[in-house]
Amino acid sequence: MNYRISLCMAAAVAMVGVTGCATKNYVKTQTAPIVDHTNQLDDKTAANNRSIHDADDRATSGISKAQGAADSASQNAQTASKAAGDADVAANDAVHRADSLDSVVKGLDNYKSMANVSVTFGFDKATLTKDDKAQLDTFAAQLGSAKSYILEVTGGTDSTGSAAYNYDLSQRRADAVVQYLAAKYGVAAHRFYLIGIGKDKEVAPNTTAEGRKQNRRVEVQLLSNMSNGQTTATTTTAPGPGAN
Repeated sequence: MNYRISLCMAAAVAMVGVTGCATKNYVKTQTAPIVDHTNQLDDKTAANNRSIHDADDRATSGISKAQGAADSASQNAQTASKAAGDADVAANDAVHRADSLDSVVKGLDNYKSMANVSVTFGFDKATLTKDDKAQLDTFAAQLGSAKSYILEVTGGTDSTGSAAYNYDLSQRRADAVVQYLAAKYGVAAHRFYLIGIGKDKEVAPNTTAEGRKQNRRVEVQLLSNMSNGQTTATTTTAPGPGAN
């Protein structure tokens, strides 16, 4: 009898174990698809988040590029507007100078040379030396008593270098003389008739060092309007030996 009871209990335990294992397997079988589906949803959600982030980055980049292009276009427009304004000012200034020069040229027949001076410059230089300034001082002493006059200032160079460079150099040399006379003696700007002729007009042959030195000069002429009854008294000041 006891043997049968033990056998039945063992059978019951075995059945419970079998039932427990079956239950676990069943649960696992039923929940596995749900877990897989959840994982797939998580992957899709992550992928969607990445896509949204990438789209946001591209949108931000596009907006930045568009803003940069707009800023650049605005700056270009402002630059173009300024250039147009500068060109207009330059054109008006050129017209003003042309009108001023025309008014001078029309009356040149009534102007006579009263005095002149010539100063020379070192090679590729546009700076006045001490001797140059002394000569200009002597020349300027006559301006106090002059009436209705203009100063014709002509800058020149030797034949070395290009024509364009020498035009600029001759202009800078003439400017140096004008600035000196205007600053030290208060000569008004409208009295200067200024021109840089570069190497176009020689006063001496460029085949020698001395000739080239003479061509590196600025000539200043005091022209007075003789219609006012003044007499002609031309004074010429030669280049000093110390000019370089």
